[in-house]
Amino acid sequence: MTSSSTPPGFGLSHVEFHVEDLAESAGHLMNRYGFRTAGRAGPAAGMPASGSLALRQSHTTLVLTQALADDHPADAYVRRHGDGVADIALSTPDAAAAFTEAVARGARPLAAPRRHDDGRTTATIAGVADIAHTLVDHDAARPAPLPPDFTAVPRAPRGSGGEGALQTVDHCAICLEAGQLAPTVDFYTRVLGFEVIFTEHIAIGAQAMDSQVVQSPSGTVTLTLIEPDVTAEPGQIDRFLKEHDGPGVQHVAFRSADIVRTVTTLRGHGVDFLPVPRAYYDMLEARLVPARHTTTELRALDILVDEDHDGQLFQLFTRSTHTRRTLFFEVIERVGARTFGDGNIKALYEAVESERATARGHRP
Repeated sequence: MTSSSTPPGFGLSHVEFHVEDLAESAGHLMNRYGFRTAGRAGPAAGMPASGSLALRQSHTTLVLTQALADDHPADAYVRRHGDGVADIALSTPDAAAAFTEAVARGARPLAAPRRHDDGRTTATIAGVADIAHTLVDHDAARPAPLPPDFTAVPRAPRGSGGEGALQTVDHCAICLEAGQLAPTVDFYTRVLGFEVIFTEHIAIGAQAMDSQVVQSPSGTVTLTLIEPDVTAEPGQIDRFLKEHDGPGVQHVAFRSADIVRTVTTLRGHGVDFLPVPRAYYDMLEARLVPARHTTTELRALDILVDEDHDGQLFQLFTRSTHTRRTLFFEVIERVGARTFGDGNIKALYEAVESERATARGHRP
């Protein structure tokens, strides 16, 4: 039976990655991106099969988990997919009630409500494929605490990267198998109360894909859902699905208040970004006039710019360091814009194609 209650509002608690090497993954995010260790969890917290670190920067919390035993879910995840996003955790005023409501609306339960030593409750439902959603008690009026079972690290060392440059998670992009876009959108809108805020069909040459963006009513959780168009030739979404071994998070986008300053800082600490075709900037001023940054600055840093009815957005994408070239990051600055410009999506698609072609050319 479908519940008639209104789904509770959700915020973003944290994004959890399952990783093969905890120290290496944490070092990369700290030294390149400026995250710092904020908390630890493991055997001392009653979780002997895994070790976890909570990394923070501004309003962003990332959790990295490494399996310490073969029967931990992180072990199976990494063997199948490599390092990747396994849990997009959602904050809510009452996790137990939110879990009950979501299951009543058709969500598959993964972990029943559990009360932790700090008094908060968590529960977990299945999301897309191997992506879970842990529901975490949190009063939105108070600063976000560490996830339950984490012990704060006193005087945690800060990363050597661009500390404070990345403010929060703007969105996560999820690649889906053909035919799964509509049912996935239905899941997030019907079960979790998200809203569709953007729909786009992208065609580049003989390749094409369909995308819809769903967002929580609070506007703090945004998921870009993408599936390949089977009437077109196979492209990068198909390759992601093959190399990742199924659907999953293709990239996580971090919000910046000043993308030129942020990208300059991140480049200085070794972050490598995808190149953008030079013709993009040659044609840019015929399409729009950048609101904040000059075309010269954008060209020098490979930053894309687009606009919607509410304003402009600036964004660019990192070169993947994943062993399968499946996961990467995005930096985005919004100057009023709420959606995603199709010109930028096409430019990303072309940049990824170019990057793959270059990688193939350098293989022995």
